[in-house]
Amino acid sequence: MYKYIMIFLMLTANIALAQENVSGTVTDEKNNPLPGASVIWKDTDKGATTDEKGFFSLPMNPGSHEITVSYVGYQSVSLMAHEPKEIKVQLQPSKSKSLDEVVVTTKRNSLQKSYVKTANVTTMSSKELLKAACCNLSESFETNPSIDVNFSDAVSGSKQIKMLGLTSPYILIAEENIPSVRGASQAYGLSFVPGTWVESIQITKGAGSVVNGYESISGQINTELLKPANDIPFYLNAYGSTDSRFELNTHFNKKFTDKLSSSLFVHGSTRVSKKDMNDDGFLDNPLGKQINIMNRWQYNDPEKGWVSFLNVRYMRDEKQAGQVAFDPDVDKGTTNHWGSEINTDKVDVSSKIGYVFPDTPWKSIGFQNAFNYHSQKSYFGLNKYNIQQNSFYSNLIYNSIISNTLNKFATGLNFTSDDYNEFVTVGLPMDVSRRDNSLGAFFEYAYDNADNFSFVAGGRVDMHNRLGVFFTPRVHVRYNPWEKAVLRASAGRGKRSANIFAENQNLFASSRAFSVINANGNIYGLDPEIAWNYGVSFTQGFQLLGKKAEVTLDYYRTDFQNQAIVDVDYSPQAVVFHNLDGKSYANSLQIDFNVDLMTHFSVRTAYKFYDIQTDYLTGTLERPLQAKHRFFTNLAYETHIREKGQQWKFDFTYNWMGKQRLPNTSTNPEPYKLNPYSNPFSVMNVQVTRTFSSVFEMYVGGENIGNYKQKNAILGADDPFGPYFDSSMIYAPVFGQMYYAGIRFKVK
Repeated sequence: MYKYIMIFLMLTANIALAQENVSGTVTDEKNNPLPGASVIWKDTDKGATTDEKGFFSLPMNPGSHEITVSYVGYQSVSLMAHEPKEIKVQLQPSKSKSLDEVVVTTKRNSLQKSYVKTANVTTMSSKELLKAACCNLSESFETNPSIDVNFSDAVSGSKQIKMLGLTSPYILIAEENIPSVRGASQAYGLSFVPGTWVESIQITKGAGSVVNGYESISGQINTELLKPANDIPFYLNAYGSTDSRFELNTHFNKKFTDKLSSSLFVHGSTRVSKKDMNDDGFLDNPLGKQINIMNRWQYNDPEKGWVSFLNVRYMRDEKQAGQVAFDPDVDKGTTNHWGSEINTDKVDVSSKIGYVFPDTPWKSIGFQNAFNYHSQKSYFGLNKYNIQQNSFYSNLIYNSIISNTLNKFATGLNFTSDDYNEFVTVGLPMDVSRRDNSLGAFFEYAYDNADNFSFVAGGRVDMHNRLGVFFTPRVHVRYNPWEKAVLRASAGRGKRSANIFAENQNLFASSRAFSVINANGNIYGLDPEIAWNYGVSFTQGFQLLGKKAEVTLDYYRTDFQNQAIVDVDYSPQAVVFHNLDGKSYANSLQIDFNVDLMTHFSVRTAYKFYDIQTDYLTGTLERPLQAKHRFFTNLAYETHIREKGQQWKFDFTYNWMGKQRLPNTSTNPEPYKLNPYSNPFSVMNVQVTRTFSSVFEMYVGGENIGNYKQKNAILGADDPFGPYFDSSMIYAPVFGQMYYAGIRFKVK
């Protein structure tokens, strides 16, 4: 198989090299690049526009040999090109004494899909994050139909995300293309990134880029933070809710020179009072507090081609959950009252250095490095779980072209080291500490004909002390068959170590016994997880009653060659981890329909169907706690902006979830049995924002305004130290209605 993949890559590279082009740069009289300049063959409609570096590449045209270069406010230039070559065009300002001002305005959607990107990527802007008072990254996807958000258990209050029906460990979650939520941080890491720090989020469905690693299976999520060079001097966001949660976010920005800038981000949050809205004797959400500080530096010298970032971050997060009557000073380690504490310390240091060759802007070198310290000390009733992870990540990337800019490539090396000190006490104490090291090399080739076709084909070879030596191929293809239509296809392989305890901490809040069977592998006795992901996507934009509309159809399938099975159906009193023996797959179908019904009023809808089956010890079953059918709607309306910046914004989000298979409880006594399937339910969220000026606004909103609450959210809540206690079977909200308010203030 590997031989055929390499032959395919060589053939595609040879085909691309056969394409002949005229390429070059367009600058002004001071040699500054002119992005967006028009370069066309005279008397034809074949042309190109320059990129941000003023660079263009134009396929040869047999019918014409004269090129016209034009730019608003500059004199047009014509030149002859009879053969492929590189040229440099310098435009002079127009001699006209005056130029009428033309103002073009357009509304950019807060959720953007591209017609020209090769991969199936959706970009969430910071505007999208404001549609809900999202206070951390785990709460940022409520209005995005591509991501499913669920509570992981009824105790910790943490939220879990899914893509293509698979949980977050199968998603590569990165911060500015450096893997961030992984290993020890899988359970709660998304809640450690404040939403106000985020500039944008890119969501890639299916196989991602080999540049970022081999672990992603169902997709990639990359978060871009606010850049010091572009940030405002001061920002404040204050938030409070009826469930006694209060948050404060402040950003301070200083530009020391035109090249050096720095930002200081400070986040503080707390939940101060106990709430038990479903009267089961347990807190609906944990008490807690978090302090999160990051200092971010940016150096940018575009004339010499240098750009660099340095981030230093510290976070302390404390949670106390369990029964309302639980007092950790008295009850910890006893059976008086059931309780839990989860205390986490994190230190992150990361750097990015990039160099773009001034004379050849298509050529660049990037060097990324990151050190992460993560320490979690926790207990869940009488179960204990402590983990400390020290990680180092380094990635060296070289980008260039083959012959012309229609043929690009990226290649490089990366190194990852993870040192886990991990201790588990579920009955008997276990030391499951380990060290993982990997070294990999990658090559990714991209072809784009600058019109209607592009593809990216990549592969990487990695050497891992536990996973061995292995090859990871991935391919993305895009084709635009007609106007405002794009067809995409992708395929790729992923491989990962399943951190079975860190990723399944919700099961510690139960009376289940833990066991690993057929333990002959190198990771907790298990073999590495391996899966192939295949997918197709089609998007068509059109006019509906004179308004912009768009429909998208996605289908993806994930086939596991091996999987670390988390089997909670073998017995209600046990969780059994074992290697896959048989088949495991996930089919995901999604249909999106978006339309702007009128000016400033948009409707976003989606239907999702999941078919997820796995061979467990007791037979082939649907994946538990996964709705087969889901429906989503988001309505957004904004009034016109008045002279002083005054504006109203209204957002409403509706989520309907079909029935979900519940883990088997048939052998429990009658009071502790659950139905085989849950009931369908819906959740509605709303927010209203009032902008008083360009620097000040207020918002109010509500979550779960329909007040739906799961019955028997905690099985055996009346006897938490008994054999039938389980808080992990969560499929719906635990608490009822919640309302909030906040302010945002800016100094520009």
